[in-house]
This record gives sequence, structure tokens and C-alpha cells, in this order.
Amino acid sequence: MAVAMASAANCGVYFSSNTNKLNFPVFDFKNHSWSAAFVTTPPNILEKRSVRLSFSMMGIIPRATSAATAVESDGSFQDTDTVPTPKVIIDQDSNPDATVVEITFGDRLGALWILMNALKNLGLNVSKANVYLDSSGKHNKFAITKASTGRKVEDPELLEAIRLTIINNLLEYHPESSSQLAMGATFGVEPPKEKVDVDIATHIRVDDDGPDRSLLHVETADRPGLLVDLVKIITDINITVESGEFDTEGLLAKAKFHVSYKGKAIIRPLQQVLANSLRYFLRRPTTEEASF
Repeated sequence: MAVAMASAANCGVYFSSNTNKLNFPVFDFKNHSWSAAFVTTPPNILEKRSVRLSFSMMGIIPRATSAATAVESDGSFQDTDTVPTPKVIIDQDSNPDATVVEITFGDRLGALWILMNALKNLGLNVSKANVYLDSSGKHNKFAITKASTGRKVEDPELLEAIRLTIINNLLEYHPESSSQLAMGATFGVEPPKEKVDVDIATHIRVDDDGPDRSLLHVETADRPGLLVDLVKIITDINITVESGEFDTEGLLAKAKFHVSYKGKAIIRPLQQVLANSLRYFLRRPTTEEASF
């Protein structure tokens, strides 16, 4: 099964409820005319394409079992110890030449060479940076650049593709993570025990970040395509997204974006417009939720 290759500047990846014959989730690619960076003007949506990815190379090496995961008679997964909170960080700030990705899942992740191969199939160069331990577990950090240019990834749709590829691998190779991830409700073996209340979970704040830009903080319930959607909402009101960080922590997504308006920090009235636009969008039901 060939792995689909996507244009780094034009690929948007979303989970689809469709599955292939192996019951893996399918990505839908939606073609947008985004520039090769975070953009200052909203994108024009062009034709849509659906491409299926092979997941045969999209794995995270299963952990050396420090704690066993048992399958109960009803098909549910029962872990013998507390399941840690999975964390995926997409960092655009710390390295001017590369996108830094950090993955943490307690001490359960082994070597990541299969995941690195999966990311290379998206047209990326991946180099392992370091692994370090702290009280939250083992942190696997590596640097990513576009194979075509050797530069960091600045297209929000490709950044989301990276994030969803990592999450899909967690769900596939570490099924116990399913109950700890928002996308486990649709694509995992066990949905989260509690659903996040979007109204309660959503927090938006804009801070000063010097005379030429502001720092936007967004925390909300995670869902597929969220990073792309946030950037689109921001650019729809002509605010520039310069760089930032997007963290997936269990059921929540936490974003920090450096933003500006016409090369200057965002003034208070526009901050309110931005916050209201984001709250309205984030509190709307998704297409899937609205169908019930």
C-alpha cells in the first residue's frame, strides 16, 4: 500500500470517520491556496481532494512493557497502572531554523524511528535531537524541516498533519492512550471517560509582547484540524500569525501565537474582536456533534 505524498504548502489533513479495510482512520486532504508560511490574509479554498494514507509505516515503537495492558472479555483495555497524559508539543519559537516537536507519554515510548519514517513520508526531514527525563516522564524531542527547502515548517496545514500523525500513532501503538485523548472518542479503542465542556475549557487571553506584536493564548477542547481552524479565524480578520507553539495535552489543546496587525501590537478593541471571534467559533458544535 503506497504512502500518499502531500505538497507541503497545500496539504490540510483531517481525520475522517471512514476507515480502510484494516479499520484504521483515514485522513482527508483538503487543498487550500495557503502561502508557504503563516499568512496575513485568509486562504481561498480551491478544489477538494481525498487521499488515503497507508498507516503501515506510521507507528511509535511499543514500549518495553513496564506495565501490562490487558484486554478484557468485553474488548476494553485495562491497564495495570495509571495511564499518563499524552503530550505533543509543536514548537515554532525555540529554533529559528527548524520546527521542534516534543512527545511525552510517561515512560512508555521507545525508539521513534517508525514515527520518524512516517513524518518523512510527508516530505519532511527529521533529526533526533535529545531525550531527557523529569518527573512527568521521558521527553522525546526532535527537529523537523521541509525536505524540499531545508527550512522549518511554517504552513499551518502541514503542522496539523504532523500533529495528527503523531496522535494517530499513539492511538494505534499505545491503545491505552485512547481514553486520554480527545480523538480517542472516534478513532481509539476506548473513548475518554468524561467529555470536556467547551464553554468551561475555553480560555482566551491577549498579552503585550513588545511594541510590534502581541501574544495570543488559547486553551480549549482538542479536535482534529484545530490548529488550521485557529489560524484561519485569526487571519480572517487580517491579523498576522508570526510564530507560536501548539500543545496537545490529553483532552485539551493549548496554543500560543505571536500576532500583529499591520506590523504593530494589537490594540484593545481589536483584541476584543479577536477573542469574540475565537470564542464564537470554538463554542459552535462540530459537524459531527451537530448531527446527533
